[in-house]
Amino acid sequence: MHTATRLAAQLLPTLRKLNPAAHLCGYGLYAPMNTEYLRTLGVSTVLGGEFEEGLVHLANRLDHSASKNGMSGVSQPEPRISLARQKFIPADRQGLAPLAKYAHVILPSAEHRVAGYTEASRGCKHLCRHCPIVPVYQGVFRIVDREVVLADLRQQVAAGAQHITFGDPDFFNGTGHALAVVETLQKEFPRLTYDVTIKIEHLLKHRQHLAMLRDTGCLFVTSAVESVDDEVLRRLDKGHTRADFLEVNGIFRELGLALQPTFVPFTPWTTLNSYLELLHVLRENELVENVAPIQLAIRLLIPAGSRLLELEEVRRLVGSFDPSALVYPWRNPDPRVDALGEEIEALVATSEKLKRPRRAIFERIWNAAHEAAGLEAEFAAQPTLVSRAAIPYLNEPWYC
Repeated sequence: MHTATRLAAQLLPTLRKLNPAAHLCGYGLYAPMNTEYLRTLGVSTVLGGEFEEGLVHLANRLDHSASKNGMSGVSQPEPRISLARQKFIPADRQGLAPLAKYAHVILPSAEHRVAGYTEASRGCKHLCRHCPIVPVYQGVFRIVDREVVLADLRQQVAAGAQHITFGDPDFFNGTGHALAVVETLQKEFPRLTYDVTIKIEHLLKHRQHLAMLRDTGCLFVTSAVESVDDEVLRRLDKGHTRADFLEVNGIFRELGLALQPTFVPFTPWTTLNSYLELLHVLRENELVENVAPIQLAIRLLIPAGSRLLELEEVRRLVGSFDPSALVYPWRNPDPRVDALGEEIEALVATSEKLKRPRRAIFERIWNAAHEAAGLEAEFAAQPTLVSRAAIPYLNEPWYC
């Protein structure tokens, strides 16, 4: 999405020089949201949503083109955004690097497990204002046929996968489909573990299914909590409250499931006090080890097409769209908050390189935030937190 598109933008001029006749196609969520900018970089075809049929059509069109001119096709015949239902086929993973080269899961025992990845569904039923899926899918989600998902998983297990990350935007958009997949998976591969991403709203609504996730090998659930400030959650249209988040955390502790919350702590509405409150909530609820430190440095992105622009207050505070950064820039009314965000981002980057444990990084964040607010930190006097060894985690955290 955002990072990939910015990397591609840096690469495209070089590709153009290497082969001026090449037909360049950009596809994915950020492609249709940034069509105009991609066109200026020489991208001829832009595809979003359910893009596979468009890619096949493009390949056939170029194969049968008389001119095969890479700069032709600016007025592409393929739909820029397609939400049409497709008949999926199992993924062809030949030629990819071995799975061991990708992310892996670290268990409480310190065992490292090779991780695979698949999607049982795409798109999302929900319309969270800050989510980049929404401008493309507009509340639509599409199921990937169960047998196609299972065929993909079988080939990944054969290739060495010991754990699977389901990359669905929300695994419980279609609960019947999702549970049928993991139930079959557990029967075929009882030692295989997995993780999923599910909204707080769905975790409450479908709490009766959480034990089944645990019993079929789910190690942890990622959930985009985003904030513990109900006013910010209302602006983001997240569909949950701070109390809902804490209730879910209690349910997970009772079940013995690990919850991995993600956050967008730096927004135009963040204050030094609200940031400190987030840190206090994580400590008081023994969630420090559940949160990847980078999640405490994330800054709100407002991309093209964002539903946040529906809010008049957001339209007033943002600057003109910056195509090279792919966002509408904004500044916090309190410059100390922006300065703290930059400090914490640098602190996390340095600490991760030094492989400091999460508790140690959190303490540094705690101290920096209190210093920014002119307060005493008093971190050491707080209660002992859950041991890091009790929390399974991916060594490459999601930015959810």
